[in-house]
Amino acid sequence: MKKNIVKFGVTLIIEIGLTVILSKLFSVRFIELMFFTGIVFSTITVWFSSSGGAMTRHIDSQTSAMTGMIQKREEFSLRLNYVVFASISFLVVGLIFLVLLITNVIPPTEVVLSNLH
Repeated sequence: MKKNIVKFGVTLIIEIGLTVILSKLFSVRFIELMFFTGIVFSTITVWFSSSGGAMTRHIDSQTSAMTGMIQKREEFSLRLNYVVFASISFLVVGLIFLVLLITNVIPPTEVVLSNLH
């Protein structure tokens, strides 16, 4: 159980860190970018946590073509783990912030014009 909580926490720290780096790189606020990076992180973690998807079928087809042996096809199955839960949690929190930004509950940043003079 403790290892799972550590995996969850480490995943969130990595996702937060990468989002902070991207927000600094693109000069936008963290919460403005959080939903979109959450989509990317969730897609990547689901892609690598699942089995039997399109990539597996493609590799099985190539192997069958090279060897001449037909292999049993594996059906798609999603393996939910704490890394996937962390990425989806990051995505959901990002979605909440995005809705709050769009509805102006969280105001847009003010442009400081005093430095332009």
